[in-house]
Amino acid sequence: MKMPEDPFVLELLPEFIETWENDLNNQLPKILQDKDNKELYRFAHTLKGSCFQFGFDDTAQLGIELMGASKEENWDLAKDLETKIRTAFSQMKEFVEANLNK
Repeated sequence: MKMPEDPFVLELLPEFIETWENDLNNQLPKILQDKDNKELYRFAHTLKGSCFQFGFDDTAQLGIELMGASKEENWDLAKDLETKIRTAFSQMKEFVEANLNK
């Protein structure tokens, strides 16, 4: 994982991660439980764009895959991707905490 170089982006990283962890805990489970493919697509699209802006291309790619799962209404894949996205944010948080003050 590579840290963004823009100082403004670096300053926003902790809040970015905290906000997404909150959304992953509060919004995504309900979307999956309700099998709301339109809301899942919106969530995934926002995830993709946000992660690309912060330079987390691998996580953005998971957002693209989640968009595809929403279009196909493939809820098993969506649930698998939820786990991968949670793991990605957990790793992102650990990486940022270890490297932000260097």
